[in-house]
Amino acid sequence: MSRYTGSTYRKSRKLGFSILETGKELARKPYAPGIHGQARKKKLSNYGIQLQEKQKVRFMYGLSEKQFRRTFDMAGKKHGVHGVEFLKLLESRLDNLVYRIGFATTRKGARQLVNHGHITVNGKKVDIPSYRCKVGDKIGLKENAKELAVVKSSLEQMKKRVEFVTYDEAKMEGTFVRMPERSELNSDINESLIVEFYNRA
Repeated sequence: MSRYTGSTYRKSRKLGFSILETGKELARKPYAPGIHGQARKKKLSNYGIQLQEKQKVRFMYGLSEKQFRRTFDMAGKKHGVHGVEFLKLLESRLDNLVYRIGFATTRKGARQLVNHGHITVNGKKVDIPSYRCKVGDKIGLKENAKELAVVKSSLEQMKKRVEFVTYDEAKMEGTFVRMPERSELNSDINESLIVEFYNRA
């Protein structure tokens, strides 16, 4: 299954979950899309609940099913709680850190910046959104990208960054200072349901 490229608002309403983590998608219409959206409330089976949780996280980070499963399997090889390690790996992706630093207002926008070659890691251009950053990596912009209107606008809108990244305004460069704690990540995600989904018999 390829990466979803459709309407984020529509998908958020279908899942009842803010994929953008802002709540904007559900502010005006906090119900499923379609003419029967307000009346339709289907009771989900255990499998349905687990699947929905997986889809919430997959769409939030903008991964294909193959990428998502590969990251999940990688997390299982680490020491620690499988679900938490999984979220940490998702957070350490380059596109996600570009978003967390504030170079883009959405992960989708961050992915475009990386794909178009505007982002550097430790001074070297990296154009792979799934690039796994290490603690201590410095994420910056190529010189010509520092003047991009979309980047400037995004940085101006940035109100508060997560504590596992820092930002040097003079250099327009962020640093991945440490792996995130579970308490710093989205509390509306139940990662144990994703583990159950993939580990079901």
